Amino acid sequence: MGKWAVIYSSVTGNTRQIAEAIAEQAGDADLFRVQDAPHDLSGYEVVAVGYWLRLGRPDPMSLKYLAGVKNATVLFFQTHGALPDSEHAITSFARAGYALGEGCEILGTFGCQGKINPALLERRKQSGPDDPHGGPESMERWKKAASHPDAKDIAEAKAFVDSMKKKLVMKRRFMAKMQAKQDALRAGKTQE
Repeated sequence: MGKWAVIYSSVTGNTRQIAEAIAEQAGDADLFRVQDAPHDLSGYEVVAVGYWLRLGRPDPMSLKYLAGVKNATVLFFQTHGALPDSEHAITSFARAGYALGEGCEILGTFGCQGKINPALLERRKQSGPDDPHGGPESMERWKKAASHPDAKDIAEAKAFVDSMKKKLVMKRRFMAKMQAKQDALRAGKTQE
């Protein structure tokens, strides 16, 4: 396995916790805050980028960084106050993918809830009836999010890394098999 770059943006510590778990499980990994991350990622087999959500997409610093990630095998991890299988959480992965530079392949995605920034939570509590983030349903979700990431989330992030490593191995095997077939076809044509 090659080296991983694990790059994250975090305000409340949620995404940092997941980033640390991913880097630990990856083994040979460098861990960077997004503002300190290198622009040359050519020495890494996998570039894992983690962020918190703002307006249904990665936070502004992460969006800016993603545009400079080019020709890389990327995985995304995100933390948010939404439910992990919600439309909000799922479409944010697509928005992160749209932000990537050219030539990238998205290997996989991981998301979990995380506690909401206390200042934002206070503003949301004061929101009016037309705010889509207000009301009793949201308050229940906020309460649930306040206990995340938890030990289960950390374990799932580590299991995600293991599944991505397995995916890389399977991909390498498949590509080697395809290359061998192409080489055999070429060799057969040159002998004719």
